[in-house]
Amino acid sequence: MVKIMVNLFDVQGRVIIMTGAAGILGKSMMGHLAEQGAKVVMLDRNEEAGKALETEIREKGGEATFLYTDVLNKEVLEQNYKDIMEKYGRIDVLINGAGGNMAGATIPPDKTIFDLDLDAMRKVVDLNLFGIILPTMVFCRAMIGQKQGSIINISSESALRPLTRVAGYGVAKSAVSNFTKYMCGELGKKYGSGLRVNAIVPGFFITEQNRALLLNPDGSFTPRSKDILNHTPFGRFGEPEELLGAIQYLASDASKFVSGAEIVIDGGFDAFSI
Repeated sequence: MVKIMVNLFDVQGRVIIMTGAAGILGKSMMGHLAEQGAKVVMLDRNEEAGKALETEIREKGGEATFLYTDVLNKEVLEQNYKDIMEKYGRIDVLINGAGGNMAGATIPPDKTIFDLDLDAMRKVVDLNLFGIILPTMVFCRAMIGQKQGSIINISSESALRPLTRVAGYGVAKSAVSNFTKYMCGELGKKYGSGLRVNAIVPGFFITEQNRALLLNPDGSFTPRSKDILNHTPFGRFGEPEELLGAIQYLASDASKFVSGAEIVIDGGFDAFSI
């Protein structure tokens, strides 16, 4: 008898939506999952970049839809939900990728805690925390109806330990990690073992958000970069494609008994000490 091999990592035909999909990491994830046969829905407030990504994926033979969103506006998210459900009738995976930082919510070496811009701090916490809570509240309804679904939050190295400068961002991402574990219990206990909530914890990747902090205009490393790399056993920054294995794992049946977990992808940064 020939044994049929089952691909546990198969995501073909699954409806996977992502907030913040038009960023560097989001583009990589959406492109990869579409290549794997998933039906991807990109949600972002950058319409130009989102539509360009939709076109790029479609030209490669993938199925992709872009929808404008605002992760802090429940009415807009509800319209997104309606549009997705009318088109596909289900949502299998939600990747909460929207987030960001602001200069006022950081404390550079020449400043102190007393210089913190509290308005900027609130905005950073709102975007990174409530920008996950609201989409989760809206989109997980489909998963509850199906009794199956996977929510993947994008946390950060700054959630694991406080990093200098990133006061607001670190506080917010720590809350994201806590919310991930909370929702594991909330959904699992009340709606069944088919609903999973996990997070990936990226280390340092060069994105549009942090490029000016990590690279000089000539492309050389800033002092901040050198500090990071000296504390990273791999001695380099991560590449966007190095997040894809973890994302596909959490989106697929390969992780059916995994919930409340955080997968750290950081080249050893968090494990290293002196």
